[in-house]
Amino acid sequence: MMMMSWNGQNTKLKKPTCSLRTNINRNLKLPSRRPSIVCESCLYSLEKDMRVRAFHIMDPKGIVEMLLIFLEERGDGVLLPPSLDNNMENKDRIVPFLGKWKGHSITKRSGVYGSTMAEAETVTSLEMDDKGQIIQGITSTSAAGDVTTNVPWTGIKSDNLVTFAGGYQMTLLPGGMYMGCPCDVGKNVAESLSFHLEFCWLEGPGKRQRLVRTYDVEGLAVSTTYFYETRM
Repeated sequence: MMMMSWNGQNTKLKKPTCSLRTNINRNLKLPSRRPSIVCESCLYSLEKDMRVRAFHIMDPKGIVEMLLIFLEERGDGVLLPPSLDNNMENKDRIVPFLGKWKGHSITKRSGVYGSTMAEAETVTSLEMDDKGQIIQGITSTSAAGDVTTNVPWTGIKSDNLVTFAGGYQMTLLPGGMYMGCPCDVGKNVAESLSFHLEFCWLEGPGKRQRLVRTYDVEGLAVSTTYFYETRM
């Protein structure tokens, strides 16, 4: 198992501190009294017997304090650490995510809103101009084909951080991964705005998995959406 943590602009490789285990994400209400926030996302490899677990860790004010990645392989014996490309200086991490992606999503809503399942077909585009401006478009069509939503986003890239208008940020990580979250969760909760946390893993060229957890205006985790996408 390999663990990596990101704290601001610093990147450190640490020794593994826990064994392989299965965790079930439960609904967590983000209280108004501003305690620390921890959200786990887990994606399993479609090619190997391994998984990636990602943790958003935020301080009591709702600001990202640390991002943790656990890259794990199943096994009983001594395992070689899975590789995780950490070439920060010589490779633009956003490049593998650029272009159009077509996929399928499955959304599971919590019991608070009826404990329902919904599926949709999605098309996501991500472009970057020579000034570092990011343009993202997300189109989702319900399985029945009767509802289509379009969400345009614009942002600015600085090093390995993309900041979108409206206060959302995407941190580009080694190994074809990124993690997204509001710049200030506390502000969203204080202003009664819904928000989401995202983890994306591009395991191989042209295909990726994403997990998005959505919170309502009261800060309650109300749904989880899984995406499987291929490059168009």
